[in-house]
Amino acid sequence: ANLPGWVIGLIAAGGLAAALSTAAGLLLAISSAVSHDLIKGSINPAITEKGELLAARISMAVAIVVATYLGANPPGFAAQVVALAFGIAAASLFPALMMGIFSTKVNKEGAIAGMLAGLLSTLLYIFSYKGFLFIPGTELLANTPDNWFLGVSPEAFGALGALLNFVVAFVVSNMTAPVPDDIRQMVED
Repeated sequence: ANLPGWVIGLIAAGGLAAALSTAAGLLLAISSAVSHDLIKGSINPAITEKGELLAARISMAVAIVVATYLGANPPGFAAQVVALAFGIAAASLFPALMMGIFSTKVNKEGAIAGMLAGLLSTLLYIFSYKGFLFIPGTELLANTPDNWFLGVSPEAFGALGALLNFVVAFVVSNMTAPVPDDIRQMVED
């Protein structure tokens, strides 16, 4: 395009800035979710601020290592990676969000069990065909349409994982204590 060097430099700097700001936001969200929501909210409510900060830093370091590994050894081209990410999100988060908004029958235990069932089934299916953590040579099954369950490719299994999530959430919710009245009232209002 015969652009001057300074224009190419500006375009490259803009792209790099966008990538770095997105990565920084994701790392902050991951570290806060682990340290504050998971550890302080569920595992150890009495954790000190110093301990919470240490947990945030450790979780951020782990996220960086995982992202670096997956960046150096991508499980596929960009569209496949995006499909896998959306499949995992669809199998784990989407049903819980939908049931939390529209259902007064799903309790905490059901939502957690459903999320775990959807996530684990989807990861197991993906890793069976793509290799454990996408490491070549660790595949359990050949990634061919002949071997796929119901003809569903690993990139598209998130939809079946989501269905499993819904079923498990409703079954477990019916087997455990009902939703507290204050939560039920909040959902209905």
